Amino acid sequence: MIDIHHHLLYGIDDGSPDLETSLAMARESADNGVTHIVCTPHASEQFPYLTQLIEERYAELCELLKGQMGLSLACDFHMTAENVMEAAANPLRYSIDGKGYLLIEFSHTSIPPQMNGAMYLLQSKGYRLIVTHPERYPAVLDRPEMLAEWLRMGCLVQVTAGSLYGRFGKMAEAFSNELLERNWVHFIASDAHNMTGRPPHLRKGYNYVADHAGEETAHRLCEINPRAAVDGAPWPAQPEPMGLWDHVPMKFRAKKYAGQTWKGPLFESESEAHKAGRAGFFKTLFGR
Repeated sequence: MIDIHHHLLYGIDDGSPDLETSLAMARESADNGVTHIVCTPHASEQFPYLTQLIEERYAELCELLKGQMGLSLACDFHMTAENVMEAAANPLRYSIDGKGYLLIEFSHTSIPPQMNGAMYLLQSKGYRLIVTHPERYPAVLDRPEMLAEWLRMGCLVQVTAGSLYGRFGKMAEAFSNELLERNWVHFIASDAHNMTGRPPHLRKGYNYVADHAGEETAHRLCEINPRAAVDGAPWPAQPEPMGLWDHVPMKFRAKKYAGQTWKGPLFESESEAHKAGRAGFFKTLFGR
């Protein structure tokens, strides 16, 4: 298997804190049947993308894990105005090994309507966008049509393995399972951060998909599609996404889960919490 979302690099963000943990995460991934990890440090206000340090840590792990685990370098790209402008000015810089596939992450507070324009801009610069864990964004859970719009734009979807079996709460579980049923998922990834609360247990996700959607689907989401992203290859043929083009609404309703505790992170940082709902977030980018 290939894990395309994994915070393996140590001392960079809220992922691995030290080299020992990084090596333990790699060993645990190998025990889970993973042969290749895409290292995805955050690029956000809280965790800036420190190119030199990231490349040093990546080179160090590549050397230490040679012959044991294949590695690629990408990032967990937060869709801020500043990041979007930087990525547009430096095409493919933040994508997986610079080959085009870009993992994008949104605010956990709000997603402004101008976001689609930012996504179109990145697509025009050659990026193939992968929306990470949509099942964990309150804004998407409140309006699932938002995700359908992104799919119709040509975006791909990565679901966190643990979401499928309830690790991030009932809402994320129900939403991610309906995405799986509809063929709206293109990747399953661990989004591992450590060995305890966010461990690299991709095998459990693979087995879950195999049991609920078939071995062929599990193989596609954990091996075939991730290989295309790592290689920067043309996108493989996929099963028809059910209800997407004829605009069939999802069965999921966030209201059903009103009052339940959200297990995922609500804010990525204190500064993001402070800016929640701020008008004109993308004014710098679009002049609106």
